[in-house]
Amino acid sequence: MKILIVLTSHDQLGNTGKKTGFWLEEFAAPYYVFKDKGAKITLASPQGGQPPIDPKSNEPDSQTDATRRFEEDKEAQAVLANTLKLSTVTAENYDAVFYPGGHGPLWDLAEDQHSIKLIETMYGAGKPVSAVCHAPGVLRHAKAPDGSPLVKGKPVTGFSNSEEAAVQLSGIVPFSVEDELIRNGGNYSKADNWQPYVITDGNLITGQNPASSAPAAVELLRKLQKT
Repeated sequence: MKILIVLTSHDQLGNTGKKTGFWLEEFAAPYYVFKDKGAKITLASPQGGQPPIDPKSNEPDSQTDATRRFEEDKEAQAVLANTLKLSTVTAENYDAVFYPGGHGPLWDLAEDQHSIKLIETMYGAGKPVSAVCHAPGVLRHAKAPDGSPLVKGKPVTGFSNSEEAAVQLSGIVPFSVEDELIRNGGNYSKADNWQPYVITDGNLITGQNPASSAPAAVELLRKLQKT
């Protein structure tokens, strides 16, 4: 199994002067789900190299078993520090793609033409595409093979408006993940704030929030093991 994880390169939280990036738990948990099952993992980001970690995801209250494992894992840290430049990645070389969230992807990956093409190519080839938390926002411009929005008519989830309000960033983000999925015709649903919630529709797997990252990764593996 060859799995591509695509991370944001964007580190500015709008015009707040604060930093953002990817959410550490949403990378670490899937990374170890995949690694522990023997998958070959490749990391990529728009700019390549070290992607920015959202500093809030490194705070004590945000730590999990997976993030603590990562903090002790020099090999994983080295892999993360040397992501491939997304423009050099070829979809045909991978069996699935996984997008961790954090607020960063709303600014760069959601608009990145290489990312959009990657999603469309992999989905069109019948390969699993998974995104969690804010990362379902990367689907906003992706099209299905028939040219319609990729999420149209499909059950999907992602970071909810109530969760965005809870972290007081509703007026900062460039768009609402929930609203955008609905605008593109997705059948959006959600669980209570911060509860694990994953939806699978064929080869499209979406998770609502950080707690959904490991379950979404498990679901992606299940899809790969069935093919």
